[in-house]
Amino acid sequence: MPQPSAQVTAAEISRIAGVTRATVSNWRRRHDDFPAPSGGTDSSPLYDLTDVRAWLGRRGHSAMADPAEELRTTLRRPGSGSAGNLLPLVLAAAQCTPEERTALAGLSDPSLLVRAEGASADVAGLVPGAEAVRFTGEDVDVLRALLRCVQEDASGETALAVLAERELEDSSVGGTYRTPAALADLMARLVPGRAGRVLDPACGSGALLAAAAARAADRGRDTGPVALYGQDAVPVQAQRSAVGLLLAAPDADVTVRVGDSLRADAFAELTADAVLCNPPYGDRDWGHDELAYDPRWAYGVPPRAESELAWVQHALAHLVPGGHAVMLLPPATASRASGRRVRMDLVRSGAVRAVVALPSGAAAPLHVGLQIWVLQRPEPAGPERKSVLFVDTADAAGAGNRTSAAQAGPGGTAGGARGTRSAPDWPFLAETVVSQWSAFTEAPDTFTDEPGTARAVPVVDLLDDQVDLTPARHVRASRTDVAPADLARETEEVRRRLVAGAASLGAAARNTGWEAAGTKPREWRTATAADLARGGALTLLRTAPESREQAADTAGDTAAGTALSVLTGQDIARGTAPSGKPRSLLTGSPPVIATGDVLVRAVAGGGGAMARVADESDAGALLGPQVHLFRPDPARLDAWFLAGFLGSAENIAAASTGSTIVHVSPGRLRVPLLPLEEQRRYGEAFRHVHTLRTEASRATTLADETARLLAGGLTGGGLIPTPAPTPAPAPTPAPAPTPAPAPDENQGASGTESA
Repeated sequence: MPQPSAQVTAAEISRIAGVTRATVSNWRRRHDDFPAPSGGTDSSPLYDLTDVRAWLGRRGHSAMADPAEELRTTLRRPGSGSAGNLLPLVLAAAQCTPEERTALAGLSDPSLLVRAEGASADVAGLVPGAEAVRFTGEDVDVLRALLRCVQEDASGETALAVLAERELEDSSVGGTYRTPAALADLMARLVPGRAGRVLDPACGSGALLAAAAARAADRGRDTGPVALYGQDAVPVQAQRSAVGLLLAAPDADVTVRVGDSLRADAFAELTADAVLCNPPYGDRDWGHDELAYDPRWAYGVPPRAESELAWVQHALAHLVPGGHAVMLLPPATASRASGRRVRMDLVRSGAVRAVVALPSGAAAPLHVGLQIWVLQRPEPAGPERKSVLFVDTADAAGAGNRTSAAQAGPGGTAGGARGTRSAPDWPFLAETVVSQWSAFTEAPDTFTDEPGTARAVPVVDLLDDQVDLTPARHVRASRTDVAPADLARETEEVRRRLVAGAASLGAAARNTGWEAAGTKPREWRTATAADLARGGALTLLRTAPESREQAADTAGDTAAGTALSVLTGQDIARGTAPSGKPRSLLTGSPPVIATGDVLVRAVAGGGGAMARVADESDAGALLGPQVHLFRPDPARLDAWFLAGFLGSAENIAAASTGSTIVHVSPGRLRVPLLPLEEQRRYGEAFRHVHTLRTEASRATTLADETARLLAGGLTGGGLIPTPAPTPAPAPTPAPAPTPAPAPDENQGASGTESA
């Protein structure tokens, strides 16, 4: 009996084929051999995936299929089984060499099933809750789709994300989000020294433990492998974490368990050097009643509404004396009245070392500005901790932009991205937080406050009726310690640049190099970037991820041997010069950018430009992660023409996949086929568009900065409004001379009237 195949919508067909939905609609109308609907409704038909693949293959579109999207749709096939059963196979496939994966893809269906069963049995013991699985003929399609996905992304991250997403869809679990890599790296950097044993009691996808392993590798391998311990209440999350850590940190000792860490602690006897955790928020069913007398509550029983403070004390209980915990918490934890007593004991004992406010958009939930708490377990007879560091980076989404704008001249390219929510400037944010924390840990008693950013507050000042640990409350004081003359000079300098920027914007806006195309929009034939690359019209380059061990070696060598900067997606969005550091790279041989290269962000959204052409300031920089590089043949493609069409909103949308994080598939971007001379005309127009966007963004940033300095200076007393000039009194007009009377013709010469 034939096996049922997955059914796909027209939108899914468009993503698999690398075309727009309108193109799929045209195929349905114009081609009689297009597969007939196999289900769904008249308004939303479904199509058999096998028939669709065959039809696309006959038309030469099979090479454009996105492996992740194919895996996602194949998993929806009736009878495909649990996606969680496939997680161990990601580990087995990713550990194979590329040649071995190619050989697996060439196996017959029965042979592939046998190999999959054997691999599942071999690695089942490494994945918590996993068992050897017996596969049937119904599973062939999903096994091949999984293998193609791992062939595309050898790190296994893409396949793990798709499988976990599918498994969570079938469960009632909600609120599971991956901690962004940049945030995980920042949290790992806040642990002083090298932690040999690291615990994450709510490990989720394992991002924090992976970051800890990478930091430990950076700080030296001679002290032995790092031991990673993770636990999560959601089985698929624990399994995903175990597989991801075994792949990302092959030299680490990885132990992951399934279970609720508060109710059923799998590592009750463990004392770790560091704890990193992004716990669940707002959980009123965390076990308040049954855990009322738990010995972990050394700082007071957490109220029912304070599950976050239960996780804080759980982390402290698992630390060696002097060990550090770094936790990501909602802002209410710092100020909610119900947690005041627990916060008071935490502060009084010296367990709270720092609280860092993050900008909204740093991590889910994106509309909330989360906080990083750095805690340290008190040491018997240890030093007295007299102060707590507060760092406020809530404006870091634009702080780096303001710095760049203030440094750029009228003709510069600095500017801030405009959007509903700007993404954090991670390099600037991380450097700010780490530098302040390092200075504080080295000399807490002599720490120098940075107005508006960081302040060390004496413990005695925090023990009031509220014990409010919100950084803004302690950091955002008026700039009273800045000399008024210095503040006035800074404000005037930014104002002058604003005036120059407004003039540049006006000049850019005066360009009118366009006209109507006619009675209807112009149409043209297009080709994908993959087709153009195969034809030699361009070369597609991007940084390929390697193992974290290789990355630690090569990135460290790159940083030590050169002073090259790295161009990031943030730089493209903001229009700024390369700002990344070599340590952010996951490869030891990243491409070097040359003038004329077209750079496209690999993650859509967040506002700002999606593409630009590299100029002299970009030349020589390293290609950063999440950036695609297109190197056109100047005899066949104009660079600005290419950048304009590759970065268009419609093109990006058609070539993107994902929901929370939208990734751009570079080979699926489409470019019109036009003569070179016509390309150059379009290219010049796109160059003007880029200049207009850059100057507008820069002027907006400078206007915001000028207003911020003026408002802060006026409210802080550093600036005073100048008195309005007293108008000069209007001069009193001189009286008009009285005209002499005209002589009367009857009047005599003597002026007397005659008789």
